[in-house]
Amino acid sequence: MFKGYIFDLDGTVYLSDKLIPGADRVIHQLRKTGRKVAFLSNKPLQPREDYAEKLTRLGIPTRPEEVINSTLVMINYLKKIVPQPRLFVVGELPFVDELKREGFMITEEPKEIEYVVVAFDRTFDYKKLNISYQAIKLGAHFVATNPDRTCPVEGGEIPDCAGMIAAIEAVTQKKVEVIVGKPSPIMVQTVLEVMGLKPEDCILIGDRLETDIKMGKDSGIATGIVLTGVTTEEFLRQIKHTPDQPDFVFQSIADVENLLI
Repeated sequence: MFKGYIFDLDGTVYLSDKLIPGADRVIHQLRKTGRKVAFLSNKPLQPREDYAEKLTRLGIPTRPEEVINSTLVMINYLKKIVPQPRLFVVGELPFVDELKREGFMITEEPKEIEYVVVAFDRTFDYKKLNISYQAIKLGAHFVATNPDRTCPVEGGEIPDCAGMIAAIEAVTQKKVEVIVGKPSPIMVQTVLEVMGLKPEDCILIGDRLETDIKMGKDSGIATGIVLTGVTTEEFLRQIKHTPDQPDFVFQSIADVENLLI
């Protein structure tokens, strides 16, 4: 039915370090029948090589080129808009290190900072909040990797990047200017370029209506929701027959196999 299958990772393919049952079988079947597969993640916590290694370890052999995360999209975005901007990063060490490897200058001096780049950060503290505040007050741009309120993990959810964004917005009274991750068209453009496909050739499958499903609908890509992450059947009943309703509902990624029948 579709030439390209775009999968969210957390809550769709795996939860923490556990593969969703049937995910390996479905991905193998898609590849065996000549479909293209890509994996998306709004989490900027690891480089793409780590995501590919994790998927491979869990039973889904994956190349780094098949993974699109918000780090890659942010790097591409920054390179396009300004040559070598000076950054302050609200983010964890792997994200900061990737930006450094790409040649970006990282500084904590508010007068030098041109862009405050905000990501999911479990080390977020008052020092980072204050530097962000001082830099933005002096005119620095304010951009972020992803808008997720929470991140699904085994046994529940934890706060995500939206918490860091909200804290900085609250003190600066400035809205974040650009968010490059799902549901941004910036991420859609990146994944379609990597796959070499048109929107109508693809389906995007994830566990979040406000990111995965919204991005698919906004870009003309068919959408499928799984119930192994943050979205519940009860909530889907509430939005039935509304524009937010996804095209397909799957109990889990294992049911995607039905599209190949």
